[in-house]
Amino acid sequence: MTRSTYVFTSESVSEGHPDKVCDRISDAVLDAFLAEEPEARVACETFATTNRVVIGGEVGLSDKEKLASYMGRIDEIARACIKDIGYEQDKFHHETVEVTNLLHEQSAHIAQGVDAADNKDEGAGDQGIMFGYATNETEELMPAPIQYSHAILRRLAEVRKDGTEPTLGPDAKSQLSVRYENGKPVGLTSIVLSTQHLDEAMTSDDVRLVVEPYIRETLPEGWITPDTAWHVNPTGKFVIGGPDGDAGLTGRKIIVDTYGGAAPHGGGAFSGKDPTKVDRSAAYAARYLAKNVVAAGLAEKCTIQLSYAIGVARPLSIYADTFGTGQVSEEQIEKAVSDCMDLTPRGIRKHLGLNKPIYQRTAAYGHFGRAPDADGGFSWERTDLIDALKAAV
Repeated sequence: MTRSTYVFTSESVSEGHPDKVCDRISDAVLDAFLAEEPEARVACETFATTNRVVIGGEVGLSDKEKLASYMGRIDEIARACIKDIGYEQDKFHHETVEVTNLLHEQSAHIAQGVDAADNKDEGAGDQGIMFGYATNETEELMPAPIQYSHAILRRLAEVRKDGTEPTLGPDAKSQLSVRYENGKPVGLTSIVLSTQHLDEAMTSDDVRLVVEPYIRETLPEGWITPDTAWHVNPTGKFVIGGPDGDAGLTGRKIIVDTYGGAAPHGGGAFSGKDPTKVDRSAAYAARYLAKNVVAAGLAEKCTIQLSYAIGVARPLSIYADTFGTGQVSEEQIEKAVSDCMDLTPRGIRKHLGLNKPIYQRTAAYGHFGRAPDADGGFSWERTDLIDALKAAV
């Protein structure tokens, strides 16, 4: 039996976290190639440490001369990301950091398993399992702990960047322990917030005075009580942040990127991967399907799993779990999602419009629980499959 009363914790990290700096650069490289060619192939990894950024992986354009030209833009792309995030530290500055570009052309052996040829459907870019999840406990149909952990850091980034709170630095982490009663979130047992600050004289109490009003305005009314424990910069000073304080790497924050541990994760990271790679596109499709199942009222919460094999177009399996909240059987949901959406890699990209430069914006504050953008960003957050799903069951 599913527990109805418990405490669940999730964390988020800001755009200035070392790993998120790397995710941002990798996705910015991806966007640059997709802007040139919608079918561009990119698998870009970034490593960052004191005064240094190293970018590697595989890229591909149909025009080899353009590919060579774009290789020369990588330095500029990385510095623009670091500048926008806000790093101007002595040992990690957008103007002086050393950028090493080790990207090279995509392996022909990988491409042959993915490209469509001889009337054969385009295959998946790799084997793997992908999960999507949705729950009606928030308006965004996301788990509350991760959704509000993201919201706190997004708000702090806004006031840092617009100059309202100039003492805040780019690097930050949040963590919320949410109390559930009868399966629904009702309050907080603890709030953890660590943020970089630029004034070395600031104490933990000083930092709390700055951030507490923004935390309170972000969280639902009544969630913070006199019993809620606060831990703001609990180790004291936090002046040296970002890759100078701790090395960063693309793809290390996959639970932050998804559901904060409230749902399974297939294991594959998202950032830096073009949408032929099902690690990314099928995870987006699974979220889209799960969200529409819940939005349609077919279940209060839903997990969708998809599995793929490299070079094979159609998913090997589709699995649904509604945790006993379904209005119809899981078998009906599995058939309905298959009937309502082409789940081949090309079908997913077409349905969600993924062959666009829309990925840099996903690199921080979660890939899910965001509002769809007019230009196609976060298209997997749409709820336009409701009627089709209802008709299919």
